[in-house]
Amino acid sequence: MENNNQNEERYYKAKKRVEEIKGFYGNLVAYIVVNIGLLVINLLTSPKHLWFYWPMLGWGIGVVFHGMKVFNYMPFIGKDWEEKKIKEFMDKEKENKETWR
Repeated sequence: MENNNQNEERYYKAKKRVEEIKGFYGNLVAYIVVNIGLLVINLLTSPKHLWFYWPMLGWGIGVVFHGMKVFNYMPFIGKDWEEKKIKEFMDKEKENKETWR
């Protein structure tokens, strides 16, 4: 029974991880397609005034942070940080319940 629960838990964690990675690549593809569209629009409508790089820069920063989070390159947002915070909150909740008994 316990082995089955462990397998199920590992499956759901793996599935969540795959969904996170898919979300990142979806964001990246949308970023590329939309910014190519903005570049074309900019060059066709006002080639003397280039503005396409502003949304590209802003969204690009978001894509970089999204990728860093998904692929665990951010120590302050990574899985270790999440696990520590979850444990901290659980310990506080347990402490509060024990205090009021």
